[in-house]
Amino acid sequence: MAEEFTLHNRVGFKVTRLARIMEAKLEKQLSEHGVTRLMWCVLRGVGMEDVRSPSGLAEYICIARPAVSRLLRDMEKRNLIERNGIDDDKRYRDIALTELGQEKMKACHVLVRELNEHFAGKLDDDTYTIVMNAIDQMTEGEDVKLMRL
Repeated sequence: MAEEFTLHNRVGFKVTRLARIMEAKLEKQLSEHGVTRLMWCVLRGVGMEDVRSPSGLAEYICIARPAVSRLLRDMEKRNLIERNGIDDDKRYRDIALTELGQEKMKACHVLVRELNEHFAGKLDDDTYTIVMNAIDQMTEGEDVKLMRL
């Protein structure tokens, strides 16, 4: 079979494989703190980016709103976040990190930064910029709401 048609030379295969490698490493590290990748995204969004609404988090994380709702319920049960109605209107929620959530965010931030530095460190600055621009170019205009990240 021609070289250009082999599985391992497909962009989808390569990108998926890299994503799964990074995902597995990160999940293992975060699990020591009882946090998933999506929980980390919420912790960062609320604690470091000031994203405080479910719809804002759905957009920030790039996943569907129902997935965020389930995630927030779970995180509230685990005492990582608290949700408060705005002006007694239960349709609108303001999300904040609990003290435990803030501790987890700080601990996990170090792990995420180390993982990113590990993979980014394999590339020189110019190649890193090219890869990041290529990924942005490939995802531009793809408005698919994912149920998981």
